[in-house]
Amino acid sequence: MVSSVPKDSQSVSELKEFYRQMVLIRKFEEAAAKAYSVGKIGGFLHLYIGQEAVGVGAIASLTPKDYIVSTYRDHGHALARGLNPKPLMAELFGKATGISKGNGGSMHFFDRNAHFMGGHGIVGGHISLAAGIAFASKYKKEDSVTICFFGEGAANIGSFHEGLNLAAIWKLPVVFICENNHYAMGTPEYRALAVKDVSVRAYAYDMARDHIEGDEVRKVRDHVQVAVERARRGEGPTLIEVSTYRFRGHSMSDPAKYRTKEELDAYKKKDPLMRARHELELGGIKEEELDKMDLEIQTQIDEAYEYAETSPEPPLSQLHKYVYAEDK
Repeated sequence: MVSSVPKDSQSVSELKEFYRQMVLIRKFEEAAAKAYSVGKIGGFLHLYIGQEAVGVGAIASLTPKDYIVSTYRDHGHALARGLNPKPLMAELFGKATGISKGNGGSMHFFDRNAHFMGGHGIVGGHISLAAGIAFASKYKKEDSVTICFFGEGAANIGSFHEGLNLAAIWKLPVVFICENNHYAMGTPEYRALAVKDVSVRAYAYDMARDHIEGDEVRKVRDHVQVAVERARRGEGPTLIEVSTYRFRGHSMSDPAKYRTKEELDAYKKKDPLMRARHELELGGIKEEELDKMDLEIQTQIDEAYEYAETSPEPPLSQLHKYVYAEDK
């Protein structure tokens, strides 16, 4: 693991905040996995463990007026945006205090005030929606940029091409970020992508492109920031591919037997949290201070877990009622 030493106190402070966000995401996801394993969370649960540097770095390039459109693997993006872990955990538990009042669950976090526009369960379907949000910003002459996260599996969906084509034609203020974790569910990229590099598809739409590794949070922020500033200047969209890796299966129900232990261990040696922590220590932050931060974040997550457990169920009046005609 090659680490870069933060050059000044401002850089150290910045990286420390990024590290805090990544640890918050990691511990939130670990708590969610625990809750799922004991039956407190139902349905699907897609964890962001291993990919934290992508979401934290990319979202750090935005302002509060910018928009975020996410996938079904949306927990990390929501936390990086600054959403409160308590209503997020409560949403996973299906409680009335959840961010979507218990109606959405894991895949449908949403907060209009934070410009966090979901959480979408349909693979690739949200990419054209992101183009629509960016079109609205341009139409209303807002100084806003939209970033849209998706996986490499979504790059083969029609909505991907539709969204990129419209964004390019109208020079929309949107940044498309492909989080390539190398497996579309259980299908490795070499079996699904005719051309391994998703970012080169930008050439078909005369669009700016970039391709980076996603294990260093500041690098992700710097590269995404270039694209965000380009979009804000009215110079059109960018397609960025970020190579990353999820340490868990596609979802909690996936044992991930399609990959080897050796492959997983190799990627864990490039854990973005370990890298950020190592760089902070090189920058003069004491191990004890980082351990204290970790404990404080764990307490925050424990409180979110308890909040979710003790929150009320949604009232029956909130649920849709379906009436079926009896057979005569």
